[in-house]
Amino acid sequence: MASAPKRLKGGAAQVLAGEGGGWGGFALLPLTLPPRSPQAAAGSSARPLPAFLAWCGKVGVELSPKVRLSAEGAVAGYGVLAAEELEAGEVLFTVPRSALLSQHTTAIRTLLMEAQESLQSQSGWVPLLLALLHEYTASNSHWQPYFSLWQDFRSLDHPMFWPEEERTRLLQGTGIPEAVDKDLANIHLEYSSIILPFMKSHPNIFDPKLHTLELYKQLVAFVMAYSFQEPLDEEDEDEKGPNPPMMVPVADILNHVANHNANLEYSPQCLRMVTTQPVSKGQEIFNTYGQMANWQLLHMYGFAEPYPGNTNDTADVQMVTVRKAALQRAKSEAQQQLVSEQWDFLCQLEMVGEEGAFVLGWDEVLTEEELSTTLKVLCMSEEEFKEYKEQDGWEDDSEENSTLSNEALSRLKTPCKELLYDSVLLTLESYGSDLRAEQDLLSNKEAYERLSRREQQALHVRYGQKRILHQLLELVH
Repeated sequence: MASAPKRLKGGAAQVLAGEGGGWGGFALLPLTLPPRSPQAAAGSSARPLPAFLAWCGKVGVELSPKVRLSAEGAVAGYGVLAAEELEAGEVLFTVPRSALLSQHTTAIRTLLMEAQESLQSQSGWVPLLLALLHEYTASNSHWQPYFSLWQDFRSLDHPMFWPEEERTRLLQGTGIPEAVDKDLANIHLEYSSIILPFMKSHPNIFDPKLHTLELYKQLVAFVMAYSFQEPLDEEDEDEKGPNPPMMVPVADILNHVANHNANLEYSPQCLRMVTTQPVSKGQEIFNTYGQMANWQLLHMYGFAEPYPGNTNDTADVQMVTVRKAALQRAKSEAQQQLVSEQWDFLCQLEMVGEEGAFVLGWDEVLTEEELSTTLKVLCMSEEEFKEYKEQDGWEDDSEENSTLSNEALSRLKTPCKELLYDSVLLTLESYGSDLRAEQDLLSNKEAYERLSRREQQALHVRYGQKRILHQLLELVH
């Protein structure tokens, strides 16, 4: 199974500074979007799915007769459905490693290997993206039937493709606009400083007029939404960087829900999709992208799960928002100075940062040590803080380091509760609408159906975050 995305201490604002190999620092898994007509420029078949399945047979993909690939019956676009009853542990399909599309299997793999030093980047995706630029536009590409499932990537609807005004209006407060701004800046930088020079040095293969920045941006979104990243062995995690992303035919057709019923398993010879629970005949088979909040799903994959489906949803409280709340509570210049000194000390302890966020889940705080320490320090008197500093922030108190569950939040000391309450109120002010207005939209079927798809997806992100934040207000009030 692909490794679950790591939850970043920095929340949405640090989406490109996170751990891992992708733009968002997450283990990359697929999204199935609406079906696309074939790529005419590449001379693809007029019937993309049969041509793709025929290609799968030629390259050694083994598909169980108990499943079928279809656009009918799937929640979005193509999907994989059970043609018969399935037990847990059944292999749905097997993909040999030779059928994967990666920097190691592309027709230009030797070229990429020779230039690997000059192709290094923050994202780590450049070699795969160059492979995709070539294979997607080459009329004789071995991967032509695979690409026939997508016409021109215009159906990719990540927020990076939304007009800036719409992105800001619909997603203000969610953290996604800030993440997209960083994505776009990095895409432009990689294309101009790495991709263009490489293409110009290989004019017999690449043409900047064909392999444009816009196509590059679409392929970044394609990799975001459809690629897989093989997890490292435990013994390699501390020594090696993350594995580069790769495209896995058939596996990327599965849709996602948090309560999934299949996982991708890796072996030296092949990759296998295996059921994790019984599946009824006609039921859709779902993979998982890992424990991802709705803002991550919309940012990376172009969709969000409606409430209450995403049990992994989270809300962020920016760390600087807690500092702002503490400064507002300070009643004198001396108290404000104390808050500033306490914040600087928390920075030294690496508990907080200017772009970091505290991450709140449905049942607990996911950045419990950071939030617990921050609340405690910012609520200290001058004498308490002086003693704490003399101990370099160390305390022999195991209870302080316990998980910040909802029950534990309700037992916080009053000053900590009040500071957290004020911080959440400030966070809610950053959104462009309130919870009641969103509840009214969701409860009115006609009004909801009049919304555009983007408005609906953004609503799911905002609503889930605000529910978590309002739940926290109740816990600490």
